[in-house]
Amino acid sequence: MALPVPDLDDRRFQDLVDDAKRLVQQRCPEWTDHNVSDPGVTLIELFAWMTEQVVYRLNRVPDRLHTTFLDLLGVTTFPATAARVPQTFWLSAPQPTAVVVPGGTQVSTPRPPGGDPVVFTTVEDLVLPSVTLAHVRTVDAEGTGRDARGALLRGDGVACFSTPPQEGDALLLGLSEPASGCAVALALDCSTAGVGVDPEDPPLVWEAWTTDGWAECEVERDGTGGFNKPGDVLVHVPRGHLTSALGRSRAAWLRVRVVEARPDQPGYSASPLLHAAEAAVVGGTVPAVHADRVLGEVVGTSEGVAGQRFTLQHAPVVPGEGPVVVEVAEPQQEGGTAWRAWEVVTDFGDSGPLDRHVVLEQRTGELAFGPVVREPDGGVRQLGRVPEAGAVVRVREYRTGGGAHGNVGPGTLAVLTSSLPYVSEVVNRRAAAGGRDAEDVEQAKARGPVVLRHRGRAVTAEDFEHLARAAAPEVARVRAVAAGEGAQAGGVRVLVV
Repeated sequence: MALPVPDLDDRRFQDLVDDAKRLVQQRCPEWTDHNVSDPGVTLIELFAWMTEQVVYRLNRVPDRLHTTFLDLLGVTTFPATAARVPQTFWLSAPQPTAVVVPGGTQVSTPRPPGGDPVVFTTVEDLVLPSVTLAHVRTVDAEGTGRDARGALLRGDGVACFSTPPQEGDALLLGLSEPASGCAVALALDCSTAGVGVDPEDPPLVWEAWTTDGWAECEVERDGTGGFNKPGDVLVHVPRGHLTSALGRSRAAWLRVRVVEARPDQPGYSASPLLHAAEAAVVGGTVPAVHADRVLGEVVGTSEGVAGQRFTLQHAPVVPGEGPVVVEVAEPQQEGGTAWRAWEVVTDFGDSGPLDRHVVLEQRTGELAFGPVVREPDGGVRQLGRVPEAGAVVRVREYRTGGGAHGNVGPGTLAVLTSSLPYVSEVVNRRAAAGGRDAEDVEQAKARGPVVLRHRGRAVTAEDFEHLARAAAPEVARVRAVAAGEGAQAGGVRVLVV
């Protein structure tokens, strides 16, 4: 069966003649003779026949030429985007020295029958320090603090909160060093003095001191039942954890704070007692992306002419933690060569002959240097600088991969592609999100007229939606609505899912 022929314009000869006669009635009402014997009607039929031939040819324009027309309008297909997820690495046991999970570590799903696993790569180093509990303090709702480390060393019980506990009371635990992004296990020996709370839902919140102030920690497990029995508390410390001074004590602080109980939530009738406490790092979480990391790829050697193109070994190129950096080896006055970074731009419209600019087509992985264009007066204009002949061109770092199949569920990325010392388990505690397949030609053809209409300027609500999708192709849905009362006149609220 033959491929379906695209139907860009479904008007035929008679449709064109009827449209022209309707326009005649509107624009020239004094022309009343529309019979085929009228010379004007003969001209209408002649032009309708010629237009039908053009439409016939237009309907047979292949996708390749249609894509070229979209390129001339500045419409390119969106590349695939990579899913992202926080990946947690668990230690086999607390270690006496720091453990480093290097950036670029790969984790995957189990290999399905007859298929390939989904592989994610960590984007940075994860440092799991060896920490101890250095300080313990209590702070009441008025901000009065007391050091409790000495009492714990003597074996005396320490009241965690006021008597009775008030909203804002806090117990502070100072670690010997920051545990940014780490899972910290706190072994707490508590007595049952703090009765009255629901052990499964105590009115407490765990927080860590970070660069942005006190930030809430995720509590994975509370084996103390709200400080009412001995047990372990496992908290995930947010990123940015740092050392600070409280009173005369300097440490990386965690705190558990009493919050206002909900109407259906029982509160403390007395303060729980703490008899001993220890802390250790047992794991950590680092961002991971559904893409492979390529470092220092040499793409070719410049011939010293304008309009050169090079192709990366892997495509598509997905957005990483920063922009893709293209480097060219340039000779130095004192001898030798040095790598000079060239800026990746969307087009050469604003590029001068000395600007180190290059265009990257993310979908195909093609690098293009500036061309030479002919001016109306017969002169020529260089758009972007031309690398010298013999100069080596390389890409410092880029990521390739992506796609909707990277949006895996929680607990599925549990296979280490290579062993790591002291790491016993790896898991994604949340579902991966943000992965989308590359836009196909049909979708770009439907988007082309919209891009041609707004040309990068938002006027209608639909324009805001299309520009938001262009800025973040990985989003699922975008809706623009009026900002509503209290907002600046003419304001627009963009809702993104």
